[in-house]
Amino acid sequence: MDESPILSVKNLAVTYKTRKGEVDAVRDVTFDIRRGENLGLVGESGCGKSTVAYAMVNFLGQNGFIKRGEVQFKGETLRGRSESDLRKLRGGDISMVYQEPMSALNPSMRIRDQLAESLITHRGFAQKDAYAESLEALKKVYMPDAEGVMTRYPHQLSGGQQQRVVIAMAMLNNPSLLIMDEPTTALDVTVEAAVLDLIAELQRKYNTAALYISHNLGVVARVSDKFAVMYAGEIVELAASRDIFHNPMHPYTMGLMRCLPDVDAPKGTRTLYPIPGRVPSHANLPQGCIFAPRCEQ
Repeated sequence: MDESPILSVKNLAVTYKTRKGEVDAVRDVTFDIRRGENLGLVGESGCGKSTVAYAMVNFLGQNGFIKRGEVQFKGETLRGRSESDLRKLRGGDISMVYQEPMSALNPSMRIRDQLAESLITHRGFAQKDAYAESLEALKKVYMPDAEGVMTRYPHQLSGGQQQRVVIAMAMLNNPSLLIMDEPTTALDVTVEAAVLDLIAELQRKYNTAALYISHNLGVVARVSDKFAVMYAGEIVELAASRDIFHNPMHPYTMGLMRCLPDVDAPKGTRTLYPIPGRVPSHANLPQGCIFAPRCEQ
């Protein structure tokens, strides 16, 4: 594994403008991802995971902005880059897989045309060559009846097939960084396992760096080398996956681990332990340790 970071995030702070003033959604987030490495970004809903990912490629909307900090990709800063530069990166050297595959697919276009469009736009392929490459991409993600899928529309595919199309699209241009935002949440358990194994296999094969965002520690553990645990806009713990599971250090991480069901426990003794309280509003954070009001230590 290459030791130089392909993605470096330093002291990132993201703010949204609201009617009641500015709200700091992300504060002082720092992490690195190296080529071939998979970082799992985990935490409860609303903790800022997706905001971190969208900040990297300037998908923050009209009311969001990076307040301070740096995002470097291959040693070059992304903050302040023009929209045309970022557009070349998105779908090219940086690809994203979203939670809802239907939201990433155009319902009025056949699958072959959506896949080919990426190759034509980013790599200058002729249409015939783009179709051929797109078919190979579907075969690489083990799509059943790939030839038939090429001629269909998104609504004619199952959820698992749609997600395989999105993954194939994300991998078409051999990206250096793959950002996955809850990519298996909408899938059933068996399809989810197959998609996770597929992601891990493609990542190993092409040595792609990945940021995997999820609220599910078990899912992330299947594909990630290390974890960044987020709470209320801050990273509270960053460690190798094995250390997070066997020796968590932060009380919030410990609470997340207790929330996982123990499948080995005898029937009748399997108890779930929810974390008391709720995530504080980003507009009204507690003083000192942000987890203190919910901490049981």
